Amino acid sequence: DLYRKVFVFRKDPSDAYVLLRAKLEQPLQNVTVCLRSYSDLTRPYSLFSYATKAQDNEILLFKPKPGEYRFYVGGKFVTFRVPEGHGDWEHVCASWESGTGIAEFWFNGKPWPRKGLQRGYTVGTEAAVLLGQEQDTFGGGFDLYNSFSGELADVYLWDTGLSPAKMRAAYLSLSLPPALLAWKSLSYEVKGDVVVKSRLRE
Repeated sequence: DLYRKVFVFRKDPSDAYVLLRAKLEQPLQNVTVCLRSYSDLTRPYSLFSYATKAQDNEILLFKPKPGEYRFYVGGKFVTFRVPEGHGDWEHVCASWESGTGIAEFWFNGKPWPRKGLQRGYTVGTEAAVLLGQEQDTFGGGFDLYNSFSGELADVYLWDTGLSPAKMRAAYLSLSLPPALLAWKSLSYEVKGDVVVKSRLRE
């Protein structure tokens, strides 16, 4: 249970990452990823990387520069432009549904205009799920200059779309539905220089 804890990625650039273990039984038609990050990096970095042997960017949350997020599904991406960071925690939730090909993006508890992405696609299950690096091969192929440096917390992955009320609940750290990956019951392995610490402020 990582409640009120964070992963601190100490080095920049870094070869460190956190490997997450999700119980994936069937291919995903719907996906929601939420996490909170705190960093002063201005170069590109990866937050959440879900790769299969067939597709290294199966699900990817990537920040190419301040004020911009990219959300990938099946190797294709949409871009969401957000206010420039003011040196504070940023909470993001990205969701996607295959049936409509709609990608939703919530930033600090507010929805951004929805975009179209990969209608009819299915996300594979034999996955390597990593925090802090972007996979160019299954479980590896890292570019150090896409590595994350800073603090990460409140990581979740669902195989459903969340309602607006639940999206806001994720931002406010309220109770959430059962997830494939949940911060309060996370199965993970630290690889390299990542330290678990208490969160400094709410």
